[in-house]
Order: sequence, then C-alpha cells, then structure tokens
Amino acid sequence: MSRLSIVRHAARKGRALSPLALTANALRPASFGQPVGGWAFTAGWHVSELPLLTLGVQSALTARAVRGGRWKTPAGLLRVGAQAASAAGLWQLQKAAVDSKGVLEDALSEGLGPDYTQLADKAGIGPAEGPGINPWAALPTWLTRSSRLRASAIQYGPHGKRNRLDIWADPAIRPGDRAPVLIQVPGGGWVMGDTRHQAYPLMDRLRTAGWVCVPISYRLSPKATFPDHIVDVKRAIAWVKAHIAEYGGDPDFVVITGGSAGGHLSSLAALSANEPEFQPGFEDADTSVRAGVPFYGVYDLLDWNGKGGPAGSVRHIERMVLKSSPTTDRERWTKASPLSWAGPDSPPMMILHGTNDSLVPIDGARRLARALRSSSDQPVVYAELPKAQHAFDIYGSLRTLYAVRAVEHFLAYVRAGYVLEGGPASPVASEGVSS
Repeated sequence: MSRLSIVRHAARKGRALSPLALTANALRPASFGQPVGGWAFTAGWHVSELPLLTLGVQSALTARAVRGGRWKTPAGLLRVGAQAASAAGLWQLQKAAVDSKGVLEDALSEGLGPDYTQLADKAGIGPAEGPGINPWAALPTWLTRSSRLRASAIQYGPHGKRNRLDIWADPAIRPGDRAPVLIQVPGGGWVMGDTRHQAYPLMDRLRTAGWVCVPISYRLSPKATFPDHIVDVKRAIAWVKAHIAEYGGDPDFVVITGGSAGGHLSSLAALSANEPEFQPGFEDADTSVRAGVPFYGVYDLLDWNGKGGPAGSVRHIERMVLKSSPTTDRERWTKASPLSWAGPDSPPMMILHGTNDSLVPIDGARRLARALRSSSDQPVVYAELPKAQHAFDIYGSLRTLYAVRAVEHFLAYVRAGYVLEGGPASPVASEGVSS
C-alpha cells in the first residue's frame, strides 16, 4: 500500500470516528487546564449543551456518508457503529441536562431550607406560574439585546469604552419604582468581554420578573494589571448605587453575578465590600451588595484545582493579569483570590459550576462553598451541574433555563428578607415567568 493510500485510509477512519470522538470529549473532557483543556472546551461546549441538535446533525451527516450502499463497506460500517455509540453518549448528555433541574432544587433546599419558597410568597414576590420548560427542545432559546435595552453605552468611569454599562429594564419600570438590581460582570480570561453576549438568559428572566439588569465592561489585560479589573467593577457598583434610581432601580438592593473571569470578579466584589485598596479615589463609596451569584469562576488563584492550578492557566495570569509570580508575590495573589475574603461579613452566595469544566476545574468552587459555610451565617447555595462545561449558560439551553430559574428563586429568597425588613417589593409582576 502506498503512503498516499495509507493517509487516505487513515483520513476515512478519522472521519468515521469523529462523531464519537466529539461526544466522548463532551462526556469526559480530554484534559483540564490550558492548553489541552482549551481545546477540549472548544470541541465539547456546543455538544454538551445542545446534545439533541448535535444528534440530529450527526445523524444527517452519517446518513449522507453511507448512502447508496456505502454502509456495507468497512468504512461505512465503522461510521454507523461510531454514530450509534455517539447517539448513546448524546442521550447521556441530554439526561444530565434534564437531571440539572433536580440538582438545582436540591441545592436550594440544602442552602435555604426545604420551605425556601414560602419566604418569597410571604413577601409577595414569589416567581409566577408560567409556561413550562420543554426538556426535549433541540434548539436553544434565542434572545436579542436591542429589544431589552433601556439605555446603552453609559459612561460610569474615566476609562473610555472599557468603563461603560448597559441597562436592561421592562418599559413599565419608571424612575422611583425601586426595582431590584442585578450587575453582570462579563468573562473572557480577563482579556476580552464587554456588555454583549453573556448572561442573556438570566438577565432576560429577571427583567421579565421586574428587575433592572446592568451588564458592564471593565479594563482588560494585558494593558490592564490587577487590581485594575476589580477597581472598575467596584466603580460600576458605586455608579449604580448613585444613579440607578433614575432608571427605576433600587440602590439599596443590588446583587452581582458573572461567569469565568466575571465569576472571579463578581465574587471578589461581593466578598471584599468597601475594601479601600480596591477603591482608589472613591474609598468612601458604598460598594457592598446584597448577594453574589458567580458562575464557574476562579476563586483561589494560588491553588484552583487542588494541585497548585493548571500550569498553562497560571502562566496566563502571571504574564497577562497580575504580571508577577505567585512564589515571589504571594500576598498580592492571595488578595486577588475571592477565597481569602470569605468571612462572617460575606453576603448570601449562590455558586454554580459544571463537573466537566475543562478550563476552570471545579475544586476551587467546592472550597469556596465550604469556606463560606464555615465562616458566614448567610445562606450559601452550591450547585454542581452534571456534565456541564465551562460557559454553559451562554446558550439558552435546557440546563441554562433550569439554572436561571434556580437563580431567580435564590434571589427572590434574598429579596424577600429585604422586603420583610421594610424594603419595597418589586413594582412589576413577574407575569409569564415559569416557576
């Protein structure tokens, strides 16, 4: 057999096995941490969140590849067998997404108590009954930004387009209504991310339930060096508290969320309220928040996987973000770690992380939840979403819809405590929001 024939034969076998390889990587990522973990994430993210759509596409491509009797050939038989095995794996991924509903409900019951919905009902702000979530929908929920905006590109700080924010709010919310407020911090490895494309399912659900949502941008590395990023987040919180009433928001009830680098920064902001070092020039501003809801964040920069951190990811932070070594600059790396700020003054927290996260291993999330539960009297809800990859909530997938519903329940609980203490209830009824 010639060398060219060998190459062609190997290519045919590779194409035949590719559906199974993609599904196997989504079920169990090839590696964790950079650089291989990045490839595993890129290849597995879409598959793990959209398994039914993936199954349809793979099946159609396989049918095309083996049409006309080609299924009888060795390559055809290999392709059909690989597709059958891939289909079985995709059904496992779909089942994991369906199971997320129970995982989240158990996490809420454990963190808030089995009767957690009664407090929100008592305060008159419980989630309304609405259309259910279809667990067998193959396509994700599609959301557009423009129809949900109240205002965009508002300057909150001195650093140009990197200090801008948008405001999502129902048209019925008017100045003076004092609606609850969510600040959303984007992710992107501290080197990318702005007010667009992230957390749309969560912000849309809360907007419908009467919230004002504020996605922000912040200075990015490599130009920015920590603590520039968290300084901007704190400045955005201060701006929201000073100005959100003009858009119908309640400056006394602000919560914060974010994913990945945004999970790191949102949790750090929630846990380090009013820290002067992170508020240069506005030390007297109140930057406390009522709750934090970080998604798949880095919580211990010194040891975020129980092994000192994925080597490639640590090098990225050394070169791009902190621009120092954890061995020679340990105090600064510790201050940059949300885990080091967990304590008795921590606000209520809900932490969500996927078990298959190949970019940010789940160990750090587990340790943050344990630290908060041992040091704070405030509620801590911790949910490990089965077989979920990093950035799972970008899509309006089944798992995401269950997750944002659970976040709304958590925030309704926190909001209820505030209302029952004398704060105003949300002015807009949450009509059409599924419970």
